[in-house]
Amino acid sequence: MDANWESQLQGIWQKLGGIDNEEFILQLKDHIGLLVDSEAIADFEMACAFDSTGHEKEAEPLYRRALDLGLSGLRRRRARIQLASTLRNNGKIEESICILREEKANYSDELNDAVDSFLALSLSSAGEYKEALSLTLKAISQHLPRYNRSLYNYADALHKEPF
Repeated sequence: MDANWESQLQGIWQKLGGIDNEEFILQLKDHIGLLVDSEAIADFEMACAFDSTGHEKEAEPLYRRALDLGLSGLRRRRARIQLASTLRNNGKIEESICILREEKANYSDELNDAVDSFLALSLSSAGEYKEALSLTLKAISQHLPRYNRSLYNYADALHKEPF
């Protein structure tokens, strides 16, 4: 895999929504066929393509396999977030929550707000509305020009309030 392959991959992703979904999947699959040194990346990219075109059932086993094959770096983090989202869409809410809680507890990077956002969605699907709202407000509080501390503290208190 080289920078040219990655650049071409991004070019295909930029077509998503501008071409037919089946054509997009076909183009991505053809491009992935050029990748000879990483089955984990190939499975991840195909999972993303299926997921992005509404085929969550097809995406789930590919995410799992990519992770089992040792997907690493930012793609590993993305795969865990996207797998959790797919699991929620596939009705496996508790597993989704478990994966996202593990990510939240064990890793930190530029995708922290994405983890919190998808965890909030899964918690909401599980009926845990206060915790979901608390996570969402805490994530938003980091990006406000003012009231950051106030909003964070209100969000923290909301999560601790009894029903």
